[in-house]
Amino acid sequence: MEVKKQFKSLQLLKLLGFYAKLDLMWLLRDTKIAVFAILSESIAALASISSIFLLAMRFKGIGNMSHYEVLFMLGYVTSVFGVFNTFCSMNNVGHISRRIGRGQFEHMFIQPLSMPIQLISEGFIPFTGSSTLVVGISITCIALSKLAVCVTWWWVLSFIGSLLVSIVIILSLSYLFSSTAFYAPVACEEISMLLIDNLSSLTKYPLTGMPKFIVYPLITVLPYGLLGWFPSMTLLGKQPLALPNIFPALVALTLFIITYFVFKKGFNHYVKTGANRYKDMGHRR
Repeated sequence: MEVKKQFKSLQLLKLLGFYAKLDLMWLLRDTKIAVFAILSESIAALASISSIFLLAMRFKGIGNMSHYEVLFMLGYVTSVFGVFNTFCSMNNVGHISRRIGRGQFEHMFIQPLSMPIQLISEGFIPFTGSSTLVVGISITCIALSKLAVCVTWWWVLSFIGSLLVSIVIILSLSYLFSSTAFYAPVACEEISMLLIDNLSSLTKYPLTGMPKFIVYPLITVLPYGLLGWFPSMTLLGKQPLALPNIFPALVALTLFIITYFVFKKGFNHYVKTGANRYKDMGHRR
């Protein structure tokens, strides 16, 4: 069992290195276009948060959050989607409804690799997909330099853990809603893209000062607040709503379990009925 685990870990590392090499080859093949794409993504990441930060500066904060605390939250959110772009944006790993809706799920059946290994490795683009992550980390560091936060090794681990929990929430929601593509591939092909775009837009707003009847749904039923506001407040030492620090992890675990069973049920339906259409768009040959 131990040898098998070591083999899978080594196999995963080799695959990540392989996809990193492919990404680097694409970068070197047309460096000009790649640089423009990276710069465009960086500018878009900055533009998407600038208006909220400028409002916070104009009104000297939002609720009981100072404008630098708002900046920290925006840096955290940008880092979350930067990690998502780096590990999940290639080959529609994060936007799995596209694979299902286009009939491309069968490509994974003939590979001599388990499906989890394929999904973990195929979306990795560290050279061309990490610009948003670099912007997010930079903004976070700038905000921390202006805040009285003691950055220790434990705090850094907490930050990384919060990022991972946020990624689990995003992927769980994406795969949960993408399960509908097993039953209606044409109608639901782009559902994960719409969901993630929606998450990216709405997670940037602080929930501080909002009524509780608005805040609680936004950290449970529609967990936008768990991707930015709640973990940021926790990392800054401000306990939101007197909830425990592990609350986002509990929600992430709950979502993961629900998604597992719903996606598995949809997958079993897909295995029996198959796909009634095929589009090769977005498939790396």
